[in-house]
Amino acid sequence: MSRVRRRRVYPFCLLVALGVTAQCSRAQSAVTLYGLIDTSLEITNPGSSWTARMDSGAYRGSRIGLRGEEAIGADTRILFDLENGFNSGNGALATSGLLFNRQAWIGLGAPWGELRLGRQYSPIYIPFKGQLDAFGAGTIASGLNNLSKITPYTDNGLAYISPDLYGFTTTLMAALRDPGNGNGLGGAYETFAYAHGAFRISYAHQQTQGATGLRANLGGVSYVIGKTTAFVSFFNGDGGSPRYHDDGLSLSARYAFSTRLRASLGYTYMRDQSGGDNNADQFSAACEYDVSTDLMLYASAGLLRNRGSGEFTLRGVDVTGLPPAYPGAPIKGVQLGVIDRF
Repeated sequence: MSRVRRRRVYPFCLLVALGVTAQCSRAQSAVTLYGLIDTSLEITNPGSSWTARMDSGAYRGSRIGLRGEEAIGADTRILFDLENGFNSGNGALATSGLLFNRQAWIGLGAPWGELRLGRQYSPIYIPFKGQLDAFGAGTIASGLNNLSKITPYTDNGLAYISPDLYGFTTTLMAALRDPGNGNGLGGAYETFAYAHGAFRISYAHQQTQGATGLRANLGGVSYVIGKTTAFVSFFNGDGGSPRYHDDGLSLSARYAFSTRLRASLGYTYMRDQSGGDNNADQFSAACEYDVSTDLMLYASAGLLRNRGSGEFTLRGVDVTGLPPAYPGAPIKGVQLGVIDRF
């Protein structure tokens, strides 16, 4: 009789053990659904008449994504991120034919840093967003965004992201070409940054290959003085299609009236290096108000002045600006928007 009882108890104990193991395994992994909806109303005059329109992703591209991690050791994790961009005005994909147009990578995280493989933000895009001007390189107010050119996303990227070592961080990436594009190296990126207290400095470089290859450099410093954060940044580039061969300087400052309310002013100058004397500059202003930790209202304004036959315009992170009514036309506009994060 005792043998029969033991035979029944052993399978039961085994099932309990498996259940506990499964629960522990689940406890060591996590998947997070996240997203952001950025919608704005814009009124712009591209040199002819005022035009009203609704924009999606003017400040931060509207997106929805899944990110996750699974512990495979005491200090080692498997990581992934799948991120889709969309148009909040009509629900369309931000990039036709691409489900995860923003990010689709898998990686490994450890005390020595992270390795990531797949489509991801290019390293030059990381300091570009929020660290080099008072406008977060977004909305029509960012002259840095409107007058410079970089590669924001990279396919087939192999990236290394360092840990913070006494304020120093770096990101290195090599991008491989698609099999149908000749294989080999498609681009290289390097980003270096140092932060100490109120001071931060960063520099990023990219060199992509092919017929539309682009060499670009981007860098700057920021410093917090009381309630004011001041930014000075530079940019240059050569390549792309149509060809971009320019350099410039951006000056801006953000003042925090409170923990919720901020206002910014800025000026950006761009010099044409192609010999055409098609220079441009922009005066900018913006205001942000945090209704809550997840909801933000913003207002922005910009006056962009093209010289010669210049055709730069006011745009946003995921917004194509209205083309100038004629070469050299000045562009001016205002924008009211809302961002909801989840």
